[in-house]
Amino acid sequence: MGSSLKSAQFLIESRLRDAARGNWDACYDLGVDYSAGVNGVEIDLVEAHKWFNIAASRGGHESARYCRAEVADEMTAREIAEAQTRARAWLSETSRRAA
Repeated sequence: MGSSLKSAQFLIESRLRDAARGNWDACYDLGVDYSAGVNGVEIDLVEAHKWFNIAASRGGHESARYCRAEVADEMTAREIAEAQTRARAWLSETSRRAA
């Protein structure tokens, strides 16, 4: 594994840890990563929507609201429903681990 891939993987793992601690900026950053396919992840609009949705709904992140709407314009209703399901599941799992 190249050093740039290792550092990208570390960045994603770090953002996931921060997101689990309630860092809504990290959630937003994950949405950006997945919507643009950067930092070692493939473009995944369902994952991008999930992270933008969490940042917007839990953190009141204004940029995340805008980005969520932009990503949703490129998605089917089924993909949006899947993203919402993933967001709820992640929030539920995270709150159980924090308790």
